[in-house]
Amino acid sequence: MTKNPILDFEIDKSSIQYIGRDLQRPECILAEPDGTLWSADARGGVVKIKPDGEQEIVTQKRSGHFSNAGNESARYLTGTLPNGLAFAKNGDFLISNFGTDCLEVMSRDGNSRILADTIDGRPVGKVNFVLRDSQDRVWVTVSTRIKNWMHALRTDLADGYIARYENGEFRIVADGFHFTNEIRFDAREEFLYVVETTGGCISRLRVDETGKLGKREIFGPTSLGKGAWPDGIAFDSYGNLWGTMVYSDKLFVLTPEGDMRVLLNEGDANKVEALEQAVVRNQVTEEVLFATGRGIAPWMASITFGGKDLRTAYIGSLKGKRIPYFRAPISGLPMVHWSANRSKIDS
Repeated sequence: MTKNPILDFEIDKSSIQYIGRDLQRPECILAEPDGTLWSADARGGVVKIKPDGEQEIVTQKRSGHFSNAGNESARYLTGTLPNGLAFAKNGDFLISNFGTDCLEVMSRDGNSRILADTIDGRPVGKVNFVLRDSQDRVWVTVSTRIKNWMHALRTDLADGYIARYENGEFRIVADGFHFTNEIRFDAREEFLYVVETTGGCISRLRVDETGKLGKREIFGPTSLGKGAWPDGIAFDSYGNLWGTMVYSDKLFVLTPEGDMRVLLNEGDANKVEALEQAVVRNQVTEEVLFATGRGIAPWMASITFGGKDLRTAYIGSLKGKRIPYFRAPISGLPMVHWSANRSKIDS
């Protein structure tokens, strides 16, 4: 095998560029082969950003939806808060809505409906991320069953789970995670990789041919280090797993062997330490939490590969107003929507 290109890679901060303006909570970003980006937005929908920077917002049209992009804390707790995004097979948006606690689907003109708001007869909980696999199965993470997610920022709580929506049915397929966040499949969909934010680690589960998940195991370090609150992950074509740490504002990579490299560290060490101590004591307050977050993408939340060669890396964030991007040393692993969209563009 050729040498892993990530081993000699460093990010030159002076080369980082930005796209988008006045965005609200661009947590999750989808990239299409023609260079178009779609960013989740706290105003209740998505923002379409063309390669030339032209942008437009598409807001959800459904009774009962309201946005709350005003004061800082309310914007992370109430209203419609599209968090994770995925493309449905027909090009609609699958939305894990962190504000309404629902799995939703929205057409590209904004018409929105609920796919699931209960599971096993109970409220779903804090729906975080959604992912579609090559067999058109929809996988969803729920971070916690606690309504106010800030109260779930503690190391001794493992009430997060993974659910699957298939053939109109929504059921739990794995349980007992520490604030379940983003999930990704490897290239062959042999393992499902899971971010455990308050666990400070990445875990994975083997997937059999029927979609049944095996036993959970830690991938890489059992702890990703100081200020380890991982949030978003994405594979590159070599098999490296890129990730972000939200409150400490770090960008890291785990090699296929599980070795870790930190590529960016934008956080304030003192404020990160204060939050870490509060998490350990189960005493997280808005004051301590919201004091964190700075740098090129405050509250760094996700990493997305895009561009025609999949070598442009975009960083999503919770507090940022624009999207930073840089050239990666290797292409990203294509998402399942990539091949379908590529064929449409090339035809």
